[in-house]
Amino acid sequence: MSTLRFLRTFAAVARHGSFATAAEQMALTQSAVSMQMRALETEFKHELFDRCGRKVMLNAMGKTLLPHAQQLLSLYEAMKLAAGGLEEDVGPVSIGAVESVVGALAEAAAHLKIARPNLDVKITAAKSADLAARVDTGEIDAAVIIDAPGRRPASVQWTPVYSEPLVLLANANMVPGSVAELLKSQRFLRFDRTQRTGVVIDRAIRKQRFKVNEFLELNSLEGIAELVRQGIGVAVVPLLRHSSWMRDEALRVMPLSQTNARRNMGMLERAEHGKMAVTAALVRHLKEVI
Repeated sequence: MSTLRFLRTFAAVARHGSFATAAEQMALTQSAVSMQMRALETEFKHELFDRCGRKVMLNAMGKTLLPHAQQLLSLYEAMKLAAGGLEEDVGPVSIGAVESVVGALAEAAAHLKIARPNLDVKITAAKSADLAARVDTGEIDAAVIIDAPGRRPASVQWTPVYSEPLVLLANANMVPGSVAELLKSQRFLRFDRTQRTGVVIDRAIRKQRFKVNEFLELNSLEGIAELVRQGIGVAVVPLLRHSSWMRDEALRVMPLSQTNARRNMGMLERAEHGKMAVTAALVRHLKEVI
């Protein structure tokens, strides 16, 4: 298991940018941390850090290998849980989720608690950006949120869970037409562009150069769907995994042509924390529920 210990140290050095701070966190001497990192560099036949005085930064190879190391550590924690190795005193586990995922996450947590009834799992709903900030400050242990563009810091770990294609939602009684025709002719109900889902939708519309008849901007997907049912307008939305839209006789669900635009969902958590066995198990159960 020495390699796993080395990988934990590697993740700690990447997170703190310091051998000394990583040594303190891992209860090691600084020389032991240096030895472990040299051993990893020998194993992978590449240097992993750019060293500048007391500070160290991941180089290109280190940045490439870090997500794989985090994934291996997460899988190991999941193996410990499956083998019954989860300590009962792990304490309360706080998980956040965007509103559209809360139901599925609650079902996943219920499955986990059947196997581990003493686990205390608390679920809270909020917007993706708010939840990401709470994970960063340690207020919550993890969050199931919408992926954001750009590079994530080394201090967090991202685990993909599922994705949802963007579709056009129209009233079943509207005059038939293409996606482009309906967007141009009907009132457009837009999801809040200050939220990550709204950003994904706006980019897809711009990429396809769709002309839209702006009417109303909301921050509720179900609220938008209800207005579409009433024939007030059309909307571009992610096809929610647990929605009944496809079976709703009042709605018409149409794929966006010539685009693979999707809303990607995953779990964000700190790269190293004491409850990774629980979060890994929740991801596994959530994938089964979804």
